[in-house]
Amino acid sequence: MLSAFQHMAASVAAQATLRRRRQVFLTLVITTSLALLALMGGALFDGGVDALGIGIMLLFAITLPWTTIGFWNAVIGFWLMHFSRDAAAEVAPHLRSITGTEPITQSTALLVCIRHEDTERLERNLGFMLEGLQRSGHAPWFHLYMLSDSDDAEMIHGERLVAARLTDRFGSQLKITYRRRETHEGYKAGNIRDFCDRWGSQHRFALVLDADSVMTSAAMLRLVRIMQARPQIGILQTLVTGLPSTSPFARIFQFGMRLGMRSYTLGAASWQGDCGPYWGHNAIIRLAPFIEHCHLPLLPGKGPLSGHVLSHDQLEAVLMRRAGYEVRVLPEEDGSWEENPPTMPEFIRRDLRWCQGNLQYLKLLRMPGLLPVSRAQLWLAIAMYVGAPAWLGMIALGLLRDLPVDITLFKTLFAITMTMCFAPKIATLGDVLLRPELRGEYGGTGRVLISALMELVFSVLMAPIVAVSITLFMLGLPFGRQIGWAAQQRDAVGLSWADASRRLWLHTALGVVLGLAFWQVFPATFWLWLPFVMGLSASIPLAVVTADPRLGRWLAESRLCRIPEEARLPHKPEYAVLFTPFGQSEFTQPAVTAGAAVAAGGRAE
Repeated sequence: MLSAFQHMAASVAAQATLRRRRQVFLTLVITTSLALLALMGGALFDGGVDALGIGIMLLFAITLPWTTIGFWNAVIGFWLMHFSRDAAAEVAPHLRSITGTEPITQSTALLVCIRHEDTERLERNLGFMLEGLQRSGHAPWFHLYMLSDSDDAEMIHGERLVAARLTDRFGSQLKITYRRRETHEGYKAGNIRDFCDRWGSQHRFALVLDADSVMTSAAMLRLVRIMQARPQIGILQTLVTGLPSTSPFARIFQFGMRLGMRSYTLGAASWQGDCGPYWGHNAIIRLAPFIEHCHLPLLPGKGPLSGHVLSHDQLEAVLMRRAGYEVRVLPEEDGSWEENPPTMPEFIRRDLRWCQGNLQYLKLLRMPGLLPVSRAQLWLAIAMYVGAPAWLGMIALGLLRDLPVDITLFKTLFAITMTMCFAPKIATLGDVLLRPELRGEYGGTGRVLISALMELVFSVLMAPIVAVSITLFMLGLPFGRQIGWAAQQRDAVGLSWADASRRLWLHTALGVVLGLAFWQVFPATFWLWLPFVMGLSASIPLAVVTADPRLGRWLAESRLCRIPEEARLPHKPEYAVLFTPFGQSEFTQPAVTAGAAVAAGGRAE
């Protein structure tokens, strides 16, 4: 009885702490936003209040929630990394609820959703994960489901062969089921719902994977053990990082993502708590409440924002939370990876699909019973994309406005805003530089700084290209424009000048026009707008160069934009199975041979 009372008291204390954190965080965000608005007002209305100035202020206000929340997440994350004994446990107590030796006693389904994927890559990823489970001795507690939505005969044949070969290799240890739907209604969420209807009652948990997902057996088993120990958790999300790539675009992007993710996620977890994120893959779900409570609604009306929900993940998270179950994140980079788009056009296409899905949340904000934090998360998912046209709208109104601006205040505001936007990356970069061992894994001080500068230039040039793409897409939504759900390109095969020109000619033309306009209207501050203009004007060559595998190989050989897994390869030769196929031999250092990989339980390609 005393133990139960102590547990209840601890839970009440934890909830009180979480409420205080949320109140403090909300106060910081509101105060910072008001201060930035005041600064903008002081800069704009130096010559008097006018309608265009008020319009700029309103658009600026739309961009602030995402900027200020990201900034304070980074500040809190950095503080936790350096002034807490155990940063992850501070915001994710479930992480330390296990020792790692507990027996696995519950059945887990591995769900791999497939649509027109490269079967060689698929077999490599699944083989790595199943081999790890086999070596752990816990494979019988897992059942792999290959859930196909493919409708190409050749692809389907290849998938069946992969399933057959995996069954030959691992069938004596765990079950493997291949299923193809005749239709792909409901996209990925519909694919998983079909699994739930057929087989969900046979398993306690489901570990959701994309076709490009890879996890170590240790990472998968940790998820299962935490779910066994914490029955109140409905969804448990890992911190997903990018695999090394020979695409310079993916390599630079995921280096920046790696810099930003840890501080941001730690900070966010400190106030989100049991209302954490779900990104739809590399996560484990408790099937019984998911089946009962996470049915996605069919959105009413016509057009791109109606019908089946594209961005199912965050919606399923808020529904799980509404049902009384926790949604938690593991804010540690530990054996959970994905592959990022290898070219700029592929990245933009994926981003536009997310944009369409997140904007569908506009029809779901009034869902009954959602917790305040959950409702705020849906708002933030929308604001993530509404901010792009808001920034461009501010620029357009600024070019039309002829009243004087306080240049000193404007430059100050510009510097503060840009610093806040890059705060998550700056915070984790500081953490890396302050830790000698981690600094070495990233390539050493010099290479870390060069890589960070390279990624900064890349991000600054990319930002206007993505913003214009999102804005054009959103302008087309009322006229029926939509992205849908197609297979992703994952191979680093380069990008032709013709293809880049076809996709980015409008961005280039807009960059030239805006450059001339800035030169005429803002000659004193033209240099502030130069990165914006250059990003758009040079979008075509930027897309071609960052897609060239030769540049990617040079970056890898120079140990630039390196991630820790590459440094750990000699000590974990089984990783060679992941990093050496598809022309990625530069990741295998001389100490790691194909024979060594096989001896360690890997598979020579």
